[in-house]
Parts: sequence; C-alpha cells; structure tokens
Amino acid sequence: MAIKLKSPWEIERMREAGALLTEVVEEVARHVEPGVSTWELDQIAYEAIRRRKAKPAFLGLYGFPATLCTSVNEVVVHGIPSKEPLKEGDILSVDVGLIYQGFAADMARTFPVGRVSPEAERLIRDTEAAFWEGMKYLRPGFRLGDVGHAIQTFLESRGYGVVREFVGHGVGREIHEDPQVPNFGKPGTGPKIRPGMTLALEPMVTLRPAPVVILDDGWTASAGRGNLAAHYENTVLVTEEGPELLTGVALARAE
Repeated sequence: MAIKLKSPWEIERMREAGALLTEVVEEVARHVEPGVSTWELDQIAYEAIRRRKAKPAFLGLYGFPATLCTSVNEVVVHGIPSKEPLKEGDILSVDVGLIYQGFAADMARTFPVGRVSPEAERLIRDTEAAFWEGMKYLRPGFRLGDVGHAIQTFLESRGYGVVREFVGHGVGREIHEDPQVPNFGKPGTGPKIRPGMTLALEPMVTLRPAPVVILDDGWTASAGRGNLAAHYENTVLVTEEGPELLTGVALARAE
C-alpha cells in the first residue's frame, strides 16, 4: 500500500478542485424534483464541470458511461443515468468527481425527490450523521479502523445495514488512491492517520441489512427491491489539528 501524503502546494490544488465540485453538486441539487430524469441531471453536471475548466472524473473511468452516478431508491451506488423521470417520494444518491489542474475531488449526497416517507428522511439524515461520527476520528493519533468502527457502531445501533462491498478511498492525482477507507472496522486497526492524507469518507447505508447485488448492466449495485439506500461523501484533508473538508464546505456545519 502506497499512501501519498500531499504537499502544501498539492493541498491548495485539491482545495480548489473541492470548491469547484461543491458548486457543481449544488447546481445539480437545485434541479432534483419530480419529473426530471437522471439523464438531464447528468447533462447539467457535465456542463457545470466543463464551464469550470475541469473534467468529469467518472466519465470513462473503468468504462463508466456517464458524469454522475445516479442511484435511485434501493440502488446503493453506480447507478447509470437514464431518461426515466424521477417520481415524488423517490430518493436519489448523486456521486460525482472532477479533475482540476491534475487533482481530483469526490463527493456524494442523497436527495429527497419531493416529499418522501419519514423512514427515507431518517435514512438520509442518519447517513450524514454517520459521516460526522467518522470525522471525529479522522485525525492523527487514530487509525482508519477507528473511523470505520465509529460509523458502523452508529448505524448498526439504529438498525441500518452498513455496505461492505464498497468503501471509501484515498484521493489525489487519481480519483481512487490508497488507502481503502471502510465504513466498518475494529478500533486500533488499519493504517495510521497522518497529516497530509486526503481521503474520500463515504458512508453507504441501507435501510435494512442486505447483500448488495450487481445488476445485469455490470454497474448498478442494488440492495434489493423494497429496500432503500443512502450515500454521503466528502473529500477530506487530515491536518495536525484534525480533519478539513475539501468538498461540501458551503454545506458543512460547525462541530
């Protein structure tokens, strides 16, 4: 495993990439409503990224055919945009990355489509809350197992399923770098957390525990019909003082 610690110059480039990606996600979020297709959202994201003189990180990555991963209802991740309109009561997870001046940023949010059920609202809210539980340990003196354990404990105590088939990761000159950042783990295990790490921390959560199955398109990862899934991700820098958000800064809350 080759974990790349970033220099001050590289960190500044990643801050710029993260700020631009946050703007893109906010632009997409403004268009999430019943009747809009995920294909339309994908076009909005592509144009928003190109206007910022960046390039989509996912388009063509491992053969993926779109700018956004758009995952509806029971789809956990890697949903392919389609022309089918979103419906009132759906939930939509949007995962997107960009490359700016040679550096990547990665971010995901789950949005309600119109009015959603109370259980869907709780799932979205608790998935974000799990991210912040993990953030408490994303600082020197801990290990990645501590981060994953905090997320897992929070979610499983509320009856949710913690997705194990997909995990977070390092981010830098590549959208996927070492190390892996699981949303589960044992305290005191895994790589030491060190200043200069830049990581995608991304809880992926199902309403009920269930295995994730890849559908026939080779991408769509489903938790099973009738289940729901949510996803919350930011690119995070580890500093001597603790974690710093590189994406979602405008949406962050003070801890």
